[in-house]
Amino acid sequence: MKIAVTSDENGMVFQHFGKTPEFSIFDVEDGKITAMCNEPTNGTGHGALAQWLQERGINLLICGGIGNGARIALDEAGIQVLGGASGDVVQSVGSYLRGELKLNPNFTCHHHDGEHEHSCGSHHEHSCGNHCSKTSD
Repeated sequence: MKIAVTSDENGMVFQHFGKTPEFSIFDVEDGKITAMCNEPTNGTGHGALAQWLQERGINLLICGGIGNGARIALDEAGIQVLGGASGDVVQSVGSYLRGELKLNPNFTCHHHDGEHEHSCGSHHEHSCGNHCSKTSD
C-alpha cells in the first residue's frame, strides 16, 4: 500500500490539497511503514494532482482541506481520501495504521465555489475562515 500526505517543509500536514508544495509518500507492508520519501509537486496543482498521485501508485491520501472537484478526481483515480487531518505527517500515518486516525471522510473546502484564488493563511492550522466545513452526509 502507498499512502501520500500533503506536507510542508516542516513535515506538517499541509492544509490546502491543491496548493501542496510536496507529498510525503509512505510504503506500507503488513501495517508497518517500510519506506518514506518527500516528493515536490513542482507547481502541479488542483486537478492535475490526482493524476500525479495515480502515476505514483498511491492508494490513500491523507490531507487537510480539499475541494469537491479534487475529491471527485481522486475518486475516479481510485485513491481513497481522508481529509481534515492536521499535525505531523509521520504521526498521522502512524495513527491511521493503528486505527486511531478518526477523521470525517466528508471534509471539504468550499472556497473554490465561485472563486479562482484563495489563501488558506497559516498552513499549520486550518484557517480558511468560513470557506471550509465538515459535513456529516
